Amino acid sequence: MPGEMPKLRLHVPEPTGRPGQSTDFSYLRVSAAGEVPRPAVDIVPSHTGTMAWKLIRVLDDGGRAVGPWAPQVEPEALRRGLTAMLRTRAFDARMLIAQRQKKISFYMQCLGEEAIAVAHSQALGPGDMCFPTYRQQGLLLSRDDIDVVELMCQLLSNQRDPLHGRQLPVMYSYKRAGFFSISGNLATQFVQAVGWAMASAIQGDTKIASGWIGDGSTAEADFHNALTFAHVYRAPVILNVVNNQWAISTFQAIAGGEGTTFAARGVGAGIASLRVDGNDFLAVLAASRWAAERARRNLGPTLIEWVTYRAGAHSTSDDPSRYRPADDWQHFPLGDPVARLKQHVVGLGAWSDEEHERTVKALDEEMAAALKEASKYGSVQDGHIPPLATMFEGVYEEMPPHLHEQMRQAAAEVEAGAG
Repeated sequence: MPGEMPKLRLHVPEPTGRPGQSTDFSYLRVSAAGEVPRPAVDIVPSHTGTMAWKLIRVLDDGGRAVGPWAPQVEPEALRRGLTAMLRTRAFDARMLIAQRQKKISFYMQCLGEEAIAVAHSQALGPGDMCFPTYRQQGLLLSRDDIDVVELMCQLLSNQRDPLHGRQLPVMYSYKRAGFFSISGNLATQFVQAVGWAMASAIQGDTKIASGWIGDGSTAEADFHNALTFAHVYRAPVILNVVNNQWAISTFQAIAGGEGTTFAARGVGAGIASLRVDGNDFLAVLAASRWAAERARRNLGPTLIEWVTYRAGAHSTSDDPSRYRPADDWQHFPLGDPVARLKQHVVGLGAWSDEEHERTVKALDEEMAAALKEASKYGSVQDGHIPPLATMFEGVYEEMPPHLHEQMRQAAAEVEAGAG
């Protein structure tokens, strides 16, 4: 027949780099440092459209803070931030070794993403609540009131595990630190963050929420539900999308990042949105402060896409060399967040190469000593685990009969197996 139409076909996005082939990072749409304007904090959400496509950056290639987003920050705060990033990296490195030695069952690093959680934490206040995923350990490791040994005990699932073995490793929970229980079910924390923020507003409180999600999890329905409720009720919440380019072995384009940005989804939902260089500590701090001020002034939610790169494996069960170039991180255009902040603070005269080396060594020794101390309380490997009853306790204020019966049956099975 004349004018016959072509056969329909699906478009399946592919990454711009595979093993044996260098990645073409031109898809990132990188703006120059200082190029993106800083709008008034009370901007109409729909007017942030251009902000969702450009990339907010402060640190230039020489380590100088340039442009309207450069934040006012004391050198001591920068020193704390750099130390916290180094501390997070040292913690990750020690736990990776521990997993390889079979001392812990599982681990997930945040290598290359440290600036996001650490800088963001400096924009939050006491009582604010974070609803994190499993690469925001920097929120905890940047605090002085969190015991590293206790964190390691959670990973070891031992007798001092504050969660009594009820959570997978890396899924911490610290109410006193504003760190909501991590969920292995992806995207649940986004709707929970919005709901918590709505409750804070209903109660007339002054506390805000900060929700976290990865680029891959934006494909979940909870992501879109959260955006709808946040927009409709102007919830005092910061919605963080950590775009580290990879969801396990799936490139971010599969979740919809090929023809648009994740920040643009926020604008489409009526939410003020920013796209930020997540490897630039100062840009993260400035954008986080901007979004926190909007929330506290009842100006509504802000969605921030943090553009970064997952430098390591998705988890200790993953081998990224099977699906992407092994040296990708070395070529990532936004660089190493630790090296970039170090260059800036050295340029200010507030840090030195010698101090950097001393700090790295001291933190490595701190983590080695902490793991030695945590190991005294045992691990799953040697059988020093929380009592069986902890599986059933804490669900209800008073344990109902059916849980008592389940606990009795479980105890009988354990005893029979031991015999």
